[in-house]
Amino acid sequence: MTKHIFITGGVVSSLGKGLTSAAIGMILERRGLRVSMQKLDPYINVDPGTMSPFQHGEVYVTDDGAETDLDLGHYERFTHARLTKASNYTTGKIYSQVIAKERHGDYLGRTVQVIPHITDAIKEAIHEGVARAEQVTGAPVDVAITEIGGTVGDIESLPFLEAVRQFALEQPRGDVLFVHLTLLPFLRASGEMKTKPTQQSVGKLREIGIMPDILICRTEQPMTREMAQKISLFCNVRPEAVVEERDVDFSIYEVPTNLVQAGLDQLICERLGLPREEATNLDDWHAMLSDIRQTRETCTIALVGKYIELHDAYKSIYEAFSHAGIANHCKVEVRKVRAEDVLAQGTSLLEGVHAILVPGGFGERGIEGKINAIRYARENGIPFFGICLGMQCAVIEYARNVLALEGAHTLEHSPHTPHPVISLMEEQKRLLDKGGSMRLGAYPCTLTPGSLAERLYGTSEISERHRHRFEFNNDFRELFGASKMKLTGRNVERDLVEIVEIPEHPFFIGVQYHPEFKSTPLAPHPIFRGFIAAALARSRNGGRGRLRSMEHA
Repeated sequence: MTKHIFITGGVVSSLGKGLTSAAIGMILERRGLRVSMQKLDPYINVDPGTMSPFQHGEVYVTDDGAETDLDLGHYERFTHARLTKASNYTTGKIYSQVIAKERHGDYLGRTVQVIPHITDAIKEAIHEGVARAEQVTGAPVDVAITEIGGTVGDIESLPFLEAVRQFALEQPRGDVLFVHLTLLPFLRASGEMKTKPTQQSVGKLREIGIMPDILICRTEQPMTREMAQKISLFCNVRPEAVVEERDVDFSIYEVPTNLVQAGLDQLICERLGLPREEATNLDDWHAMLSDIRQTRETCTIALVGKYIELHDAYKSIYEAFSHAGIANHCKVEVRKVRAEDVLAQGTSLLEGVHAILVPGGFGERGIEGKINAIRYARENGIPFFGICLGMQCAVIEYARNVLALEGAHTLEHSPHTPHPVISLMEEQKRLLDKGGSMRLGAYPCTLTPGSLAERLYGTSEISERHRHRFEFNNDFRELFGASKMKLTGRNVERDLVEIVEIPEHPFFIGVQYHPEFKSTPLAPHPIFRGFIAAALARSRNGGRGRLRSMEHA
């Protein structure tokens, strides 16, 4: 039977439950176990798809088209778990399902209540997460890891905590493990760490009826043996189950190795009755970290975006930069540039960078700044990479400044433009609801032989994840095809342009999809890898020149 690990958090939000959950999944995989990953979020939105990135960070998209919490990105970067729509449930999604059943008459006239109906729906969601993972992979799940969003003590989280309390009672003894992530704050004025917030957090959890089996304590400073014993005594957790998770020095990818060093892998296996004779093999991970430490070369990338004030808004892109840097044995320094500032202050903000990336986004604010940044990259031979809206802005810029289509724009923001080079997809014109209605998930794409895209991927058939409503307007395909901007990627089924590039440029590519979602530390995405290779080549050449060959990228 599948074993279950439930991960909760206390004291403060943003402690890193998602990262810790992903790291636990990884170290169990490295012991030969098959894991599934799931996030239960307490907010009432059905999904984060309609939320501002300033509110929630990026929206992570799965292959089957789910708009999910960004923690699912951590899960896929650290593990081989296959994530689906059943990998992320929110309060809104749970209540929507229960209300739909009530309207259908499924409850046979009974009063619908939080207990048992909402909690039963949550338990069903946990089982569904495992079932869908097994269906996708065709193999049984050994350990299902479920992260509970929010902080213990929040009113929004109570139904989820009650549900997992019940779930543990319904499973065989020893098949469920509760891991609680907490904080040991360091008071610089007194020069000491305090355990009281952890004690109170565990106390809240015990009031609900959940006794944590393992405490993972986030710290700035080393946790002494005496402190671990004190936490053990007051929190009713055995001393060896009080695990230190100290802030990492230079990379989040240190977390799994630090947890193994702390003995967490052995502890989990012992508590769940899993095989303990297997070693946790992290040889390739250690080699990667060693390479990061020895890296000396650097290149600077300008990310020209709308939401740069919040790091999590472009979380997967920043991580993809890191992965590509590892592959190219260089450190990637990111210069965050507000698109509006490029319009207001000029392209001097981009001077000295070795490459420019324009990411996706929604809304008209910042569009003209992005277009100016793209023109700067195109005219100065600076490697350029556009993602989703970034690709569309590249098309608009080229139409205006090379093809002389004055006023060219996207119908999304300029419904009366004389040259709508970007238009609304046909199936989108009939939709009224905004939530979950975009072109979402993985779609195939055929690449033009000999194109930069094909050389980067090493194949002519790819599949990438999408999240958009607007597309390249096929009415302009012939005009662009006769120009130096080539349309090199196409979804055959819907006849949609997916990739544009300028072969004569050192590196200029725009894609309609989101490649950052498929990048991992040990398998960087091919376009990001090539993009950073091009930036590094420019850095080595004193800000000049093209990447002569993509074979090593």
